Amino acid sequence: MCGIIAYIGNRKTTDVLLKGLYALEYRGYDSAGVALSDSQTTKIIRSVGRVSELEEKIKKEGNFSSMYGIAHTRWATNGEANLQNAHPHKVGQVTLVHNGIIENADILRKNLEGCGYIFQSNTDSEVAAALLDSLLRESDTLTALTKMKEELTGSYAFAIMIENDSNLYAIRKDSPLLIGVGDKEFFLASDITAIIEYTNQYFLLEPTEIAVLAKEEYKVYEEKQIITKELLTSESSGIDQQKNGYDHYMLKEIMEEPKVLKNLIDRYQDQEKQQELDLSNYQKIDIVACGSAMYAGMIGQSLIEKYADIQVNVFSASEYRYKKKFYDCNTLIMLISQSGETADTIAAMREAKKDGIETLGIVNNPDSTIARECDRIILTEAGVEIAVATTKAYILQVCVLALMSYVTATKKNLFDLRAGMDDFIKIPSLLENVLENQDEYKRIAAQLQDKESCFYIGRGIDYAICLEGSLKLKEVSYIHSEAYQAGELKHGTISLVEQDMPILCVITEKELKEKSISNLKETEARGAKGIIITTTKLDDFNNYLKIVVPTTTELTQSILVVPALQLLSYYVALNRGCDIDKPKNLAKSVTVE
Repeated sequence: MCGIIAYIGNRKTTDVLLKGLYALEYRGYDSAGVALSDSQTTKIIRSVGRVSELEEKIKKEGNFSSMYGIAHTRWATNGEANLQNAHPHKVGQVTLVHNGIIENADILRKNLEGCGYIFQSNTDSEVAAALLDSLLRESDTLTALTKMKEELTGSYAFAIMIENDSNLYAIRKDSPLLIGVGDKEFFLASDITAIIEYTNQYFLLEPTEIAVLAKEEYKVYEEKQIITKELLTSESSGIDQQKNGYDHYMLKEIMEEPKVLKNLIDRYQDQEKQQELDLSNYQKIDIVACGSAMYAGMIGQSLIEKYADIQVNVFSASEYRYKKKFYDCNTLIMLISQSGETADTIAAMREAKKDGIETLGIVNNPDSTIARECDRIILTEAGVEIAVATTKAYILQVCVLALMSYVTATKKNLFDLRAGMDDFIKIPSLLENVLENQDEYKRIAAQLQDKESCFYIGRGIDYAICLEGSLKLKEVSYIHSEAYQAGELKHGTISLVEQDMPILCVITEKELKEKSISNLKETEARGAKGIIITTTKLDDFNNYLKIVVPTTTELTQSILVVPALQLLSYYVALNRGCDIDKPKNLAKSVTVE
């Protein structure tokens, strides 16, 4: 959600900024812009829409000799997505880009208007620029930036240029921002992927610090004293921009799932390595996550409780941080996040650590905040997903949770060691068979593409599968889709069932099969059209449209079912002409509350 890239050095500034913006596209955005400076004159170019449209604007503007520049992709929060609200913002001598939300922006705006400032946008970011401009009238730059931090409430990461000043400045609080260090060149970025082509050396800016980047050196100040920062080395390989013959990144990333699953499962065949997954020391686990990560957590809840005999609760991070907690000395807080920068999940993590509760993060990004701050981490190593809707990263989260269930059950003598691992080893090849069945998904997609509403229903672990299947469909196809516990339909929701409405029923548990079918028939009696998602062992549904996946154990079954639903969603969106890789209004990395 929003991306920052800034550069000072000897390369062509626009080339670095545009490459950085393209690398940040996967985070989600609706406008983009750059500001270029020769230290005396500032040129701002902004565009609503894709980075490619901004690039065309920059080309039309012709050459501009710039010493440094800042750039931004914006996902609208304060103010709609239009040219006026796009970043960068310039007020007086200050030009800046901003990630985050300034919570006291309305109060500051009124005060600044009283001082004569006239605002051109609806954004909190322009308010921050005006605040800094007003402070610079009274004090030097370091003092003004310090006072700015004291007056702002909320979250922010700023890259700042000041007229008649040849430096770049950066401050942050709660929103991620790192400084890349090259050979007499320096970068600011919200994400290492934006600069990894140029350097893998970086340091993290802390909320108490101010970074000053000059042409050949950088300085970091804390309370106006220069401090030394430890340089870190990123192992990131950046973003693979190749589609490898696929029409969309989403399809490419779904088709990569067998490979990344094999890599993960191979890693944990080593019994010594399996100790990372052992949860046997805990009596209670709170899984805290958002969106798809939370739905992966719900599958994990079913498996850990059933096989590892540990009480598990799953919470939305945005709610968990505000609820009363019931911790004890054997509680683990498990944070699941694809980006590792999800704002609500980070806040819940920090609250748990403040209370002395152990934290474990399941993340894809080794350079992320959650990866750095959790007591323990499990890296899924899916590689960067470019499609905004997660697919392979989600499947690896589910696989990690299933492996945790298996390893912990084995440690507690509740599960046979060899048989369980053999089931995991078979999964990648079985998944290849599931993904090859493209004609079946296309056939069912044709039945869904003209619908405006549908339900997914299931019981037990199948309900958790339904939640992710439904989310994928609405994310990429814009069809209104809801997931319900099958037994709850009759308690009100069945009133929404209409003639020919698709009802997708997931059935993977034998003991719940008949009950789920009974619930499906209740909707069919009211004109709905049932579609079954099941396994070869349970398939006797000859009169239904259906998706059938190979039968495996309950520990691994959902790893085969969800990719089928991902492909179904993909083909529905394709048939509807949707922007599959960049769905409207969505962000990959949700870094604001």
